[in-house]
Amino acid sequence: MHEMAIQQEAKPERSPAYSQNNLSQAPSPYLRQHKDNPVWWQDWSEALLAEAVRLDMPLFVSSGYATCHWCHVMASQAFSDPAVATVLNESFVCVKIDRELRPDIDQFLMQYLVEMSGQGGWPLNAFLTPDLKPIFALTYATPEQFVRMAGQVSLFYAGRKQEIPRYRPESDRPLAHLDSSTAAEKQEPVTLQPDLSDSLPGLSQEQELCEHLLRWHDPSHGGFGSGQKFPPHSSLLFWLYEWQDAASEPARAACRQTLDAMMMRGLHDHLQGGLFRYCVDRQWTIPHFEKMLYDQAMALWVYALAARQTGFPAYRDMAFAIIRCLDETFALDGHYLTALDADTDHREGATYVWSESELISFLSRQEFELLQTAFDLSAQNQFGGKIHLVRRQLGALDLDREKLMALERKLLAIRKRRPQPQADEKILSGQNALLAVALIQAGRFLKEPSLEEKGKQLVENILERFWTGDSLRHAVYGLETMTQPFLFDAAALLLAVCLLAESDPERWLDLVATLVPAVRRFETSDGWLESLAPDFQPVPAGWFDSPIPSPVSLAEFALTYAAYLMGDDVSTLPWRQPYGADFANLAAMLANGGFHVWTSPQALSWTSLPANSIQLRGTPATDCYRGTCHPY
Repeated sequence: MHEMAIQQEAKPERSPAYSQNNLSQAPSPYLRQHKDNPVWWQDWSEALLAEAVRLDMPLFVSSGYATCHWCHVMASQAFSDPAVATVLNESFVCVKIDRELRPDIDQFLMQYLVEMSGQGGWPLNAFLTPDLKPIFALTYATPEQFVRMAGQVSLFYAGRKQEIPRYRPESDRPLAHLDSSTAAEKQEPVTLQPDLSDSLPGLSQEQELCEHLLRWHDPSHGGFGSGQKFPPHSSLLFWLYEWQDAASEPARAACRQTLDAMMMRGLHDHLQGGLFRYCVDRQWTIPHFEKMLYDQAMALWVYALAARQTGFPAYRDMAFAIIRCLDETFALDGHYLTALDADTDHREGATYVWSESELISFLSRQEFELLQTAFDLSAQNQFGGKIHLVRRQLGALDLDREKLMALERKLLAIRKRRPQPQADEKILSGQNALLAVALIQAGRFLKEPSLEEKGKQLVENILERFWTGDSLRHAVYGLETMTQPFLFDAAALLLAVCLLAESDPERWLDLVATLVPAVRRFETSDGWLESLAPDFQPVPAGWFDSPIPSPVSLAEFALTYAAYLMGDDVSTLPWRQPYGADFANLAAMLANGGFHVWTSPQALSWTSLPANSIQLRGTPATDCYRGTCHPY
């Protein structure tokens, strides 16, 4: 009897296929960065989940992305530590997630982490039961901290696994601005109610939303909040589209102050163009040096619209600098890659910063004096003892612009000879579609038809590579294609095609009608879903608009646009809380009559229309705006 009892208690052995690190051929640059860890990392799969159930062994799931600085740190420290590897390999089935390839799983785990701890970020590390009940989650930890916590989770699961409840995230709980820093550096999450009103508000309520944004605005330095500064793309878009009607002079001034701070200070790469991810300080001085495709797309849309609404030439220059950055560093095989790393040779910002001795050796005395006049080279702008270029207010300086531009070109040429940041070369269909939207809008706002043509060609390339006829593939990396569809991707492509259909309905309007069901498939009686994954439970789609439009906000905006174009009934949308859901409010503005809907037999010149305009082909020629139609 005793021998039989021993046999019954013996645990099944782990399959040899899962007793090693299997990431060397994973279809993700991020996963391959961990291929040499002693941890037995696996890629997510249904077979892997079945193995965890067979072993009755909890999962350790670590989510991040290829250009995440603190993900690199944890990979080189905790996940390279033999003691950490021992406890993980003995007690857990270990899974690496690229959050950009599996935003559904990442959304589920991040929602749990934020609810549990009040803050979140990447790397996101979570322990789950084999049937996907979260046990505990954390961000960065030292090897010693990690060994202790993993051991405690293992003991807890062995003794109390029956007590672990199933977790269901709420779709209307927002996530805060999240980043790849340590937990101590996180901002507090924004606690908001999802809807302000179920009724159609008047212009006065719209103005109230614009004014409410000012409560979050930093009057000293621009941006929002009093800590680290993220580029508030959605908030700026909302303010700029409300520029004529609802934005007061204080709201316009706050918008301009934020646009100027992002353009003039450390968030901007002044030599090559483009924005870094965020700044670690309130003054927008020192950035986290990674560059993300989604930030470039949103910033292009923002600055092109700002140039149109304000007439300020520097915003136009900023938009073209972003395009230069995209073409020189992101373009890849007719699409645009996902991100550029913050690190070069394991040193953050190494490509971008300068020692004073370098500058003196490279530049003539006159050039160095011009650099000192144009840029603040003081110690407060230094990162790791080196200078990060922060521009002075050029309007107050008497500078030779041609000489300054020549100096910047010279410094960029020198910088290009340095080792460059590693690129995350996977192609994401949704982010490329978002960039196509920005290019089309920039073409209209900047009076540059070639940019709209550039956006159209990008849409053509997306359709050729990702569109199956009824759904949109998510990603391509090398020869690997990820076929799982996601709401964000379908919504972004629908919006891009809607914009093209305004200019050429004969070519694009039928595709609009085809794409609408591809977006609607993610809508259920309980709300929107991130994806329809066969290997994971349904995850409610997020609605928090940061740093890019949430999948829900983007879907509502695109479907409303499509309804106008196809002559369908346009449903009103509720207004949501400002700052947390400003792209949702932009969708409400579109749905609730805040865009001019122009109907004409022929295409109208975009330069003669307000920025908040939609064009339809037909008769009679009318402008419908805020519930009233007028002939023109």
